[in-house]
Amino acid sequence: MKLLKYIKEYRFSAIIGFVFKIAEAALELMVPLVMADIIDIGIKTNDKNYILMKGLTLVGLAIAGYLFALVCQYYASVTSQGVGTKLREDMYHQINRYDHHNLDKLSAPTLVTRLVNDVVQIQLAIAMTIRLTSRAPFIMIGSLVLAFFISGPLASIFIIGAVILAVIMLAITVVSMPYFNNIQKKLDRISLIVRENLNGIRVIRAFASQNKEIDKFKNQTKEQKDIQVKVGRIQALLNPFTYLIVNIAIVLIIYFGGREVNVGGLSQGEIIALVNYMNSILLALIVFANVLSIYNKAGASYTRIFEVLETEPKVKDLGKIQTWHSSENCIEFRNVNFAYNQKNILHNLSFIIKKGETIGIIGGTGAGKSSLVNLINRFYDAVSGEILINDQPIKEYDLHSLREDIGFVPQYASLISGTIRENIQLGNQQASDEELMNALKIAQGKELVEDKIAGLDTIIEQGGKNLSGGQKQRLTIARALVKKPQILILDDSSSALDYGTDYQLRQELKKLDITKIIISQRTSSIEQADKIIVLYHGEIVGFDKHEQLMKDCQIYQEIYASQHSKDGDSHE
Repeated sequence: MKLLKYIKEYRFSAIIGFVFKIAEAALELMVPLVMADIIDIGIKTNDKNYILMKGLTLVGLAIAGYLFALVCQYYASVTSQGVGTKLREDMYHQINRYDHHNLDKLSAPTLVTRLVNDVVQIQLAIAMTIRLTSRAPFIMIGSLVLAFFISGPLASIFIIGAVILAVIMLAITVVSMPYFNNIQKKLDRISLIVRENLNGIRVIRAFASQNKEIDKFKNQTKEQKDIQVKVGRIQALLNPFTYLIVNIAIVLIIYFGGREVNVGGLSQGEIIALVNYMNSILLALIVFANVLSIYNKAGASYTRIFEVLETEPKVKDLGKIQTWHSSENCIEFRNVNFAYNQKNILHNLSFIIKKGETIGIIGGTGAGKSSLVNLINRFYDAVSGEILINDQPIKEYDLHSLREDIGFVPQYASLISGTIRENIQLGNQQASDEELMNALKIAQGKELVEDKIAGLDTIIEQGGKNLSGGQKQRLTIARALVKKPQILILDDSSSALDYGTDYQLRQELKKLDITKIIISQRTSSIEQADKIIVLYHGEIVGFDKHEQLMKDCQIYQEIYASQHSKDGDSHE
């Protein structure tokens, strides 16, 4: 079992908890015997001192059992919480290794649910195993053994009842398991809806779609509730069946035991002991039945957790090159093809980007612009063909070192809650205030700091809610610049900037002696580039200067004309 490697680290606390729970169960098994002695000896002979002594023995057994239970509960908590913490640490570490393929398959909502809810189910199962599962079999087996010592024929009633109950429990468990898997999937879906609604609450309100979203949430929670109720009804059959069978067994024990008492085969105290042992088995079975429900949930969670832990990145980090050695050809694509979910995105791309060049990329929606630059970062690997960085195959580079030398500004600005300083320093933890301000100056975001009393220590709310779209984009550009990268990639990351700010940004970027790749929907943002790649349905239909593309490339001409028509504005 894969979970054992996590439990091994806490094996001593688990064993101590287990031993103390068994000790508590052993003391509990002694109670019917003491009661039998009180009836058969103390009451029969009217020996008050004997009754008092045995009564104090029962009190002592209860106190000792309580103390043993406390020790067990403490070490069960240590074990379960420790295993849960270690699981979360490993899951979080593994998630941080994921490439975009993995994150496309296992989305953020399901990962959050697995990190939180599913790990809690495993923690509960471990705690219950130490506290209850270890006790229940011991009580049942111990009660059976002691019952056989008292009366073999009557003890056979115990065995028949236990076999019938085992069959019922197994059947209910097998039927319930698929439902618990489905419940966890529904929780993932509910988590996704909540996340989407919280992120897009302004859009939802702008379009007055609150009622629609509320109905969607209600429908999903109703589906989850219906499944939960259905499996709850199935699980609810366990306790009635347990009570029914055990009580029938008790009636049979009293009936046949009474006959044995009449003929002198058994004493009254022994009959009371047998009934008590049957009740002990009843309570143990009820506990075990409830624990089975926990195990069913934990089983579904176990599968989902280890799917996270065993999902390996498709982008393998096997490269050895850790130092950037500049060459004339900074980036080269040789007959590169890329597919996403078996759908071809990029077709036979071949081009060379020289060191220090500024390259623009333009094309319609879905043309493959972002997919192209994602290959340069190795967020994905090409299906075929070869990509070279400084005349070396990209796969020969250490992945961390490669990304350290690439400043990437994504299409959608993403900021963390914290200060402006903390957000920009994600690009370079050692950056000084002077370097941060210089990066902000180039990104046209200096006034974001200068206009605030707290300066670089101005608080940014979660997701940058207290900033405009343009302000967020300028901060993400500054974050990439502070890395002092060899390659700067801007994936349509100035779309929220006004034309004047966009122009000033381009003028500042011109001064940087690094290779720059700028994706934009605006021809005005890239027409001063050294060369422009024009993409159409994943193919390069043009790769030249703006002036030449205006002569030779029909797609580029159409894009330019649509943005500079007589009815529109022409911007620089």
